[in-house]
Amino acid sequence: MDIEAAETNIVSTAELMWAQVREFALAYAISAVGAVILILVGFVAARMLERWTRAGLARFPGVDETLRRFFSKIVRYAVLILVGVTVLAQFGVQTASIIAALGAAGLAIGLALQGTLQNIAAGIMLLVLKPFRVGEYIDASGIAGTVEEIGLFATELKAADGVFVMAPNSELWNKAVTNYSRNAVRRNDIAIGIGYDDDIGLAQKLMMNLATGDNRVLAAPAAETFVDALADSSVVVTLRYWTATSDFWQTRFDLTKAAKQAFDENGISIPFPQRQLHFVQADGAPPSAKAGGKAVAG
Repeated sequence: MDIEAAETNIVSTAELMWAQVREFALAYAISAVGAVILILVGFVAARMLERWTRAGLARFPGVDETLRRFFSKIVRYAVLILVGVTVLAQFGVQTASIIAALGAAGLAIGLALQGTLQNIAAGIMLLVLKPFRVGEYIDASGIAGTVEEIGLFATELKAADGVFVMAPNSELWNKAVTNYSRNAVRRNDIAIGIGYDDDIGLAQKLMMNLATGDNRVLAAPAAETFVDALADSSVVVTLRYWTATSDFWQTRFDLTKAAKQAFDENGISIPFPQRQLHFVQADGAPPSAKAGGKAVAG
């Protein structure tokens, strides 16, 4: 009887376990199917929302391609994270604790990558506000060069001597940026010192003729000449004119050379720096040592 009772108990236990296994398998099979469907739908939705976000931002001409790509990726990964949390909820996992853990991990990563996140935030602001664009020459407190690429972390520039410069975006965002290429026209001053005995009116006339005879010099605002300073060794005559930004340097070089040639042809000197020394007789010095004032070139 004991053996039969034991066998009966074993059979009953096995049947109960099998019933529980079937119930468990049936319940989780439905959850697994639902999870697979959620994953497939989530991936498709994430890809579609990524494309829609990128296409929608493309309608705004002020939004850079880098920003469109960045925000569309954020939308995609946000959808995928939401899908992952939903899939875990299908299997009875407490998602509240997972969300809290993700928040804590995000905070820790944010603190660890504080400098990097500053560069990303600065990069977004640079791409949105556009204090400079690709191809423009800038100077930000010593960081100077032609902008070649604006990234989310750093900006690449090419210095005037061809040297490659990579500047963190936070450095550019936190400093005053001088953009030499943004405005279509620029003003330039060419200041030349002439001798005190030279004809100031003639010098001004020659410089004005050079400006009016160069088609790169704009008619409005009109060019002008004036005496800028009475220096130690010369009278400084300045030519002020406006020109297109693209012609700025070459026009400056050409007019400076032409002014020197015109002054030479008309007998206007450009003096070397000079100093006037006065020798004062010391007490008790012999009469032969007396001397008056004498001017020497310095």
